[in-house]
Amino acid sequence: MDFGVTGKLGGYYLAEQYRKNAAGKSEGMSFVELAAAKAAGQSGVSGMCFKDMWQARFPGAYYHVMDGSAISQGTWDRNDFPFERFFSDRVDESILNWTPSGAEPPAGNSEVQSRWSSTAGKKAVIVPPALDEKMKNDPELAKRVMAAVENFIDTYPATPGCSYLIELDENGGISKYRVTSPGQITVSSSEFVEARRAREAKHAEYERLAEEAALKRKLMEQEADERHYKDSITKKAVSIAAYEAAGILK
Repeated sequence: MDFGVTGKLGGYYLAEQYRKNAAGKSEGMSFVELAAAKAAGQSGVSGMCFKDMWQARFPGAYYHVMDGSAISQGTWDRNDFPFERFFSDRVDESILNWTPSGAEPPAGNSEVQSRWSSTAGKKAVIVPPALDEKMKNDPELAKRVMAAVENFIDTYPATPGCSYLIELDENGGISKYRVTSPGQITVSSSEFVEARRAREAKHAEYERLAEEAALKRKLMEQEADERHYKDSITKKAVSIAAYEAAGILK
């Protein structure tokens, strides 16, 4: 990716990203490129907070510090949930307590389609206050979270022009998301959450089986030691008896 210069990144880099975004480029330097720049000795990367990295990678993307976990999964997935409010500089926290006023409208509803179309190509992330504070004090954590979020966006099988709304948990994991394109939501984030829970359950099962196998090996080793000890005692007793029978021992 050619940025026209190879010198310091710092404030110039950010300004350059926004300039190019205004000229029609939708995305900035990737996290991998940022890391490479740091490794090459360029300044201004290591001091970037998560918000700076997020908005440098995706110029114009929105960053909100609030407790998104207050929004239930069922509410988050509804067609009438006003998720488009997150694609703005300021969000009234009343959205965390939003409740539907009636039956869920179908995806083909004209109002729903209009709202989905209004978010096309935009990106927003919701960061809980605890995580935001941790990342300010732990740059390495901020880098890991940025790498994970970027990887999700880069590898998600979405159509061009989709919008991404990502909610992080207090550890920096993706807890909920909406990838939306005019005409459809590509997949419900509840499927993502269920898949993650399944992976976690599978991992826990692997750990349980590994612990059981380790315990079984330990018991088998103990049994083998006990058999060896008993065999040794028996052989010694037989030898003594044989010696006594031969008159060697009195």
